[in-house]
Amino acid sequence: MTAPPTYVAIDGGNSKTHVVLGDGRGRVLAFVRGPGSSPHYLGVPGSIELLDGLVRRAMADAGLARDSVLDRAEVYIAGADLPVEVDVLSKAVGEAGWAREHRVDNDLFALLRAGTSNPDAVAVVCGAGINCVGRSADGRTARFPSLGPISGDWGGGHHLAELTLWHAARGEDGRGPATALSAAVAAHFGRATVEEVSAGLHLGELNRQRVRDLAPVLFAVAAAGDPAARGVVAKQAREVVALATIAARRLGMLDKPHAVVLGGGVLAARHPLLHEAVLSGIQAAAPKATIGIVADPPVAGAALLALDAFGPGTPEVESAVRAALGIAAAA
Repeated sequence: MTAPPTYVAIDGGNSKTHVVLGDGRGRVLAFVRGPGSSPHYLGVPGSIELLDGLVRRAMADAGLARDSVLDRAEVYIAGADLPVEVDVLSKAVGEAGWAREHRVDNDLFALLRAGTSNPDAVAVVCGAGINCVGRSADGRTARFPSLGPISGDWGGGHHLAELTLWHAARGEDGRGPATALSAAVAAHFGRATVEEVSAGLHLGELNRQRVRDLAPVLFAVAAAGDPAARGVVAKQAREVVALATIAARRLGMLDKPHAVVLGGGVLAARHPLLHEAVLSGIQAAAPKATIGIVADPPVAGAALLALDAFGPGTPEVESAVRAALGIAAAA
């Protein structure tokens, strides 16, 4: 019996990395976790060095020799945003020698495949940041630079947290409308006023990283009816809808059946104000779209893309991969 082809699939994020080694029969031979591998933080050489160590660990766990060459590598990395960045990373992955063939792209494409098997699809992630990609059955893609404010991005958990503090400060001192965010932010930091919070952050008495924890405060205050908080949530919903519909329009899918995959912690939390506004906004603009929140880990999408490259698969194989990696990632 001919041995099935083998692959390594990588989901390299800002805070964690998942590496899967599997074969064309749908078997997961190894699963390895590691720290963030984005080249934005490590540089390309540092990113490849970290990934190489994880790939070699996966090979060892699968009982393969360290210098084994697999049939395919599917590598999806946070920070591979611009075409030039994808090209540089692709060259580096090729030189690493993990597989005979390889593909490198932004990690959102792995999330997209994890969320749907529909070849016509768009994915929007709203986690720490915000981004969107789309693909069509004929191989065309749509994407945004996703470089933060310099490329027009708005939203994501970190930005929402900063806006929560901004509105709280202005609501307290009168430069903006009074808002319940002021008391909520002060309580979050254990201070009497937002002015004390601002001073504590400036003087180093308070950890600035705690500002990033303010997004849940925003949603709680918005749910209680505060106009300022509700306005921020409404704008975040409009941004998600805009990304999804513009990507679909670029691919000529806006009036055709396609999947919209939502991911990232902010969207996965299904905050009613945000969730319902996103669903209604997308449905109004793209009535034939099917909308869902991704349930499987993105590395499952990377593995499925490897299997797709080997040729048409079966629903049973796809289900087996999803189940195995869902369990592995949650362990």
